[in-house]
Amino acid sequence: MARKIINPIAASEAPVLMNSDQEILEELRKIREAVTPKPSPPPAKPKGIWAEFMNFIGKAGVLGLAVGFIMGTYIGMVVSALVQDIIMPIPGALIPSGDWRKAVFTLPIGAGMNFAIGDFVGVIVNFLIVAVVVFFIAKYAGRAMEKVKV
Repeated sequence: MARKIINPIAASEAPVLMNSDQEILEELRKIREAVTPKPSPPPAKPKGIWAEFMNFIGKAGVLGLAVGFIMGTYIGMVVSALVQDIIMPIPGALIPSGDWRKAVFTLPIGAGMNFAIGDFVGVIVNFLIVAVVVFFIAKYAGRAMEKVKV
């Protein structure tokens, strides 16, 4: 009968290699853990209502939004005054009654249908002038910001 010969040296080295591989893997895990950056802790929460409010204003850009809104409101008022007081008297001089905003177009249907054309045209002209002014402000502000960045 043939007998199996087991090499006692090879049999004893196999577990050692396995143990050695496990140790190497464990060391590699430790190295990866040491090298991997830890996530930064969350920022400390502000304490008190005032601190929360100041944090909100700083992060959300609310202050810039408020300034833009206020400036937009007053620029709109200036442009409206420009349209009403300087530009629109010119077409008013061409209308016989003089007050072009009260110009009405009447259709003789039934009791008569009145369309306030003058007021509508005034609002459209006002809108167009405001849109052009805002366009130029945004255009030149954008150019100024590009020059500041360069």
